[in-house]
Amino acid sequence: MGRLFFIALEGNFYSCKHCKTHLALSKDIISRTFYCRHGRAYLFNDVVNVSVGEQEERMMITGLHTVVDIFCVGCGSIIGWKYEVAYDKSQKYKEGKYILEMFKVLGPDGTGYLASHDPQLVGSDGDDA
Repeated sequence: MGRLFFIALEGNFYSCKHCKTHLALSKDIISRTFYCRHGRAYLFNDVVNVSVGEQEERMMITGLHTVVDIFCVGCGSIIGWKYEVAYDKSQKYKEGKYILEMFKVLGPDGTGYLASHDPQLVGSDGDDA
């Protein structure tokens, strides 16, 4: 396969819960109002140290989107998704942006997030940011 090169982030960053690979800087958060199957999710402008899966159409709370799942390059865990296409005009701001599921990452202080069991939070997309 070849040698993997990891990008080390400086400052306040989010990392993979399983292997601690750096993923995103706090300053790149666009919105904290998103939710996924496991609870809270944040929309980021940029992430590092991820690989992408196959494109798929996914119906979310805010409409149909083309997305790719994103995986940690350190351990292969799925950690969220990237918006490729948003079909609704009001959702276009999401295109090219990334969702990190907070249950699957460690915050800047090194602590994890707990999964939510609130049935209102079950879904795969956020409210308008």
